[in-house]
Amino acid sequence: VQLQASGGGLVQAGGSLRLSCAASGNFFSTNFMGWVRQAPGKQRELVASVSNSGSTNYRDAVKGRFTISRDNAKNTVYLQMNSLKPEDTAVYYCGTWGLGGEYWGQGTQVTVSS
Repeated sequence: VQLQASGGGLVQAGGSLRLSCAASGNFFSTNFMGWVRQAPGKQRELVASVSNSGSTNYRDAVKGRFTISRDNAKNTVYLQMNSLKPEDTAVYYCGTWGLGGEYWGQGTQVTVSS
């Protein structure tokens, strides 16, 4: 299973970015898909996840600003990030987990300047 993330970059505080992640290979479509992030010197943390039926979960710090969605036909997960803050700066990793195993892609850097 391979996951290819894209969409990171540099943005000013208050701006928006949209991350995309396409999964390929053999994994169960029932798997969750989601995003974690890791800032320098900090532990990796779950940002948002979405089930194959569309149920979503967010960490409190991003609720109301980030929206996760998935296209099951394309095995792709998206993360729309609005009202970005400097504390959102991190490397964002997409992944999929469940009965079909756990897989993570390479990270994409998101930098929010103040």
